[in-house]
Amino acid sequence: MIVERTRISAEWLDLREPADAAARARDLVEHLRRHLPATSCWVIHDLACGTGSMGRWLAPLLAGPQRWVLHDRDADLLHVAAADLPGPAADGASVVVETRRSDVTHLPPDDLADASLITASALLDLLTQDELAGLIDVCAEAGCPVLLSLSVVGSVDLAPADPLDSRVAAAFDAHQRRMTAGGRLLGPDAVAAVVEGFGRRGADVLVRPTPWRLGSAEADLAAAWFTGWIRAACEQSVALASATGSYARRRLAEARAGKLAVTVDHADLLVLP
Repeated sequence: MIVERTRISAEWLDLREPADAAARARDLVEHLRRHLPATSCWVIHDLACGTGSMGRWLAPLLAGPQRWVLHDRDADLLHVAAADLPGPAADGASVVVETRRSDVTHLPPDDLADASLITASALLDLLTQDELAGLIDVCAEAGCPVLLSLSVVGSVDLAPADPLDSRVAAAFDAHQRRMTAGGRLLGPDAVAAVVEGFGRRGADVLVRPTPWRLGSAEADLAAAWFTGWIRAACEQSVALASATGSYARRRLAEARAGKLAVTVDHADLLVLP
């Protein structure tokens, strides 16, 4: 079956931003600082930027003037990003932002020719193999570091555990690899594909685990995440949908009450050409 891709809402991105910030690999920023090219102003292209959370997290960690170019095909998300700008750089230098409505799976190399750094968050698992190969090509041609953050790796842990957890997780992973009109999505296989693809071009790729760890303080996010998780799993497996009614209601109540601890594993990658 071929299905269309899901549009990401600004509300979901806003809800997850604190957990994303807590999970991101700060040690990769230390490596990044040592490999950024010498320039009077860093030009940072953030691909599929959503509401701009990468810039709000990273810009204050880098010293020196910065110009962020935020790419997304969703005009509504770009509008939110333009209204919620990053703070100043680590040394107080200016950070300016421009937005570009564009499909990052069809970027011409000239669009990134001025890049000092390319970034993306929660993007890789939403791509097909061909789309990822094209993205690797344009990033490699830019010849600058690439920071790719928060890609799912297919591992989820819920506590307390339930016998149905693993069945739902398997169906969700299959949904992540579903066939769309553009081809089959990579889902949890994306991180390995990135390492292999950039490695063939002679780049070093540093990988760090960046899990979400959601407890009682993140009950709203845990509940929203669980709702999307179980919905996607049931879309993938009709048989599962008929078997998980009481499970879904009970687990969602636990999440809303802050009684469900959730770990969602991701990976951050820093590509050094």
